[in-house]
Amino acid sequence: MPEESATFDFSGKALAKHWAELHRGDCEPWPDADRIIALDPSCEDPAGTAEHLADAWRCFHEGDFAGAVDRAEAIGLLAHAVANKASGIYADYLEEDDEVKLDIYRNGIERAEAAIKAFPDDANAHYFHAFLLGRYSQCISVAQALAQGVGGKIKASLERALKLAPKHAEAHTAFGLYHAEIIDKVGKLVGSMTYGASADKSMQHFAEALELTPDAPIAHLEYGNGLYLLYGDKKLEDSNEAYRTAASMTPIDAMQRLDVDYASSSLE
Repeated sequence: MPEESATFDFSGKALAKHWAELHRGDCEPWPDADRIIALDPSCEDPAGTAEHLADAWRCFHEGDFAGAVDRAEAIGLLAHAVANKASGIYADYLEEDDEVKLDIYRNGIERAEAAIKAFPDDANAHYFHAFLLGRYSQCISVAQALAQGVGGKIKASLERALKLAPKHAEAHTAFGLYHAEIIDKVGKLVGSMTYGASADKSMQHFAEALELTPDAPIAHLEYGNGLYLLYGDKKLEDSNEAYRTAASMTPIDAMQRLDVDYASSSLE
């Protein structure tokens, strides 16, 4: 859990002021009326909807993940990104019941699939589909994940996200981890032949993410995870160094606070 003293306040104009920094990793556009109209020309109150969407993101960045999801669901599919990010981060870090986690991931995957149909050119519809599928696959067996074709779905969604938003650092991080996890689970030969996975591609995506967001704890955390998945004890010190870097960072919102705390606790 985040430290009691670690509070974040994005009330008033603070959210807009810090938006570019807060969303450097996921490239989510600022929610204004023009953005709402571009996504849904039939929206009857684009300005009001944009304001409500900003409130949902404000809850997310301040650490009220349930409030973010509640506000997002009241808006509908236009708020898919904040609903999926908030629920996914909550499930990943804070939910202790495995079945509840799976339900959250399943609901998010369904929401993302609906968003992909409604907004096919929205990079985050595709990215959060991959993100939630990845977290879901980590909760089930390798056999189940393979049988459900999860790997191919993650790859397709990440490729589409990066085609739409080439500087999407979180998608690069996720793609780096995808390659590493495939190789860890099925080996280099099968991973390469069946899924197109390779250690070189993994490292390339991690490098891109770290270049785009050097101050993002999650980029260093997942890089450390990828190193260990690919190289084991041979890269243990490099993996630990990535975790130390993440643990030393000053978080800018509640999600980063969770990332930093996780890195710190993992090193203890």
